[in-house]
Amino acid sequence: MRTAALVAAGSLLLTTPAPASPSTSASEARGTAVAAARAASEGIDFGPCTEEQELPPTVECGTLSVPLDYARPDGERIRLTVSRSRATGKDPATGRAVPRQGSLVNNPGGPGVSGMYFPMLGVVPGWKRLAAAYDLVGYAPRGVGRSAPLSCTDPATFHQGPAPAPTHPTAAVKRERAARAAAYARGCAERAGDALQHYTSPNNARDLDVLRAALGETRLTFLGSSYGTYVGALYATLFPSHVRRMVFDSAVNPAPERIWYRNGLARSAAFEDRWADFRAWAARHHAVYGLGDTARKVGGSYDVVRERLAREPAGGKVGPAQLHASMLKAAYYDDHWPQRAHALSAYLKGDPAPLVEQAEEQPEAAAEAENTRAVYLAVQCNDAPWPTDFAVWDRDNTRLARRAPFGTWDTVWTNLPCASWPAPRQRPLDVRAGAGELPPTLILAAERDAATPYDGALELHRRLAGAALVTERDAGSHGLAGGANACVNAHLTAYLLEGRVPGRRASCAPHPAPAPRA
Repeated sequence: MRTAALVAAGSLLLTTPAPASPSTSASEARGTAVAAARAASEGIDFGPCTEEQELPPTVECGTLSVPLDYARPDGERIRLTVSRSRATGKDPATGRAVPRQGSLVNNPGGPGVSGMYFPMLGVVPGWKRLAAAYDLVGYAPRGVGRSAPLSCTDPATFHQGPAPAPTHPTAAVKRERAARAAAYARGCAERAGDALQHYTSPNNARDLDVLRAALGETRLTFLGSSYGTYVGALYATLFPSHVRRMVFDSAVNPAPERIWYRNGLARSAAFEDRWADFRAWAARHHAVYGLGDTARKVGGSYDVVRERLAREPAGGKVGPAQLHASMLKAAYYDDHWPQRAHALSAYLKGDPAPLVEQAEEQPEAAAEAENTRAVYLAVQCNDAPWPTDFAVWDRDNTRLARRAPFGTWDTVWTNLPCASWPAPRQRPLDVRAGAGELPPTLILAAERDAATPYDGALELHRRLAGAALVTERDAGSHGLAGGANACVNAHLTAYLLEGRVPGRRASCAPHPAPAPRA
């Protein structure tokens, strides 16, 4: 699949939206300085985490106060939850003392995902050297979890049960989904009120600077994954003198014209490529799964499962939409491939249990899922202009879906509330750093990543002078730091512990494909 060509074809049909308000101002810059100074004085009162947070005793928790609106730093404030595990100070291999290098702060992506669990990685073998030198710090960004949580609808109604997922939806389906998206956007405005407009990526970057100050750090050491790379890129643009070391893991394309509608088109095209990777892998292991000895035949087996679920949901719980949501995870992470292939195989042989286990919607997770979606939409819809006429979405994505059907319409339904978003739209910041403005930074990227296509890493690399790009060739897992590739991890460790980067560009051979499991 020629991803770049597909995106270009879709992008030609995007009409120019109305002008948006600037994403940053002098008053917000002054407000951030006021809030950071206040946070440096107050610090964070860390203590035991609550039972609800489900963190081990090695992790401590606290809260951080930040302005809701940075243009009014003395106005309403919200509190963000923060977690930390202290540096062990001992080399895990030798037991020798290791100098502390400060706090390593993580944003795992989203928008809408909490990083509160990040400090738990300190006990994982691949992270122990970093945990010896750094306090590992996670946090829930504004709107997420217990950090001034956002909600746009009653979580009890969020999971609708078995649902269809047509690859080429009819006009009636499109009208129904557009109406549903508009209702969701109205719900966001009704529940959040005027506060809704302040859940943005630039404010997430400002919150990060206040967190840096509260931790007692004069400069920030940061690891951002996926959407977290965009927060980091904004931070590097807004606060270049506050950067110590910064890792961009699976980078979002930060070009202003790509935020966020055109990035969605790029994702849809890339998911088709990654879906082809899964089908080719399953075909190589036809002897184990029996799904077909060619990628085309594996796709046919998947279509059979989808059609049967449309007639009779598995266990009364899993329809085509739930199946598709589960299979999207296989496009993110190839370590999901054996389980997904097994579930399809078992279902076709008469056993729906593995598929139901993997794909059913859990009622107890509905509140978290709804919160994640609310924050995701609030941030992305606020960040930039979106087409307001559904005809634009329809033209772009109908054309794209002819050659990239796997993820195209799912992406549309996810993002469509932005077409009728009630809050003001911002004009995306032009992410950029010239020579000498930043210390060396590190970008990690996989060539076949679908969630953040590789051209995003190339674009970020062009925009940040002094950045080093480490590429995992011929691989597509999303999120490389601490993962299965020892070469990538060696570059990560050398950078965070010693500040070493591998020149402007380096590459790593792909990690091994997952082994099939019966």
